[in-house]
Amino acid sequence: MKNDKENLEKRIEDIALGLEKAKIAEYVDIMNNKWRLLYINFIGGLARGFGTAIGFTILGAFVIYILQRIIAWNLPLIGDFISEIVKIVQENL
Repeated sequence: MKNDKENLEKRIEDIALGLEKAKIAEYVDIMNNKWRLLYINFIGGLARGFGTAIGFTILGAFVIYILQRIIAWNLPLIGDFISEIVKIVQENL
């Protein structure tokens, strides 16, 4: 009987430690406080939007740079087509 009690206490301690590691209490606090949840999601959305904008800007600049290098090689068909694309992009910036 004493051994069963010790095993049960050990399992309860393991479960409590697992819950602490998973930060369940903090999650429940956030879910119960709607304004805090709204604030955290708003800040997260701003960060994702800002990261997306920066990422597309860098990707677009890289694509334009590559297209300009292809134009410099004076490839007959591709160069003319890409030069028109680059002109359109630069006029709209």
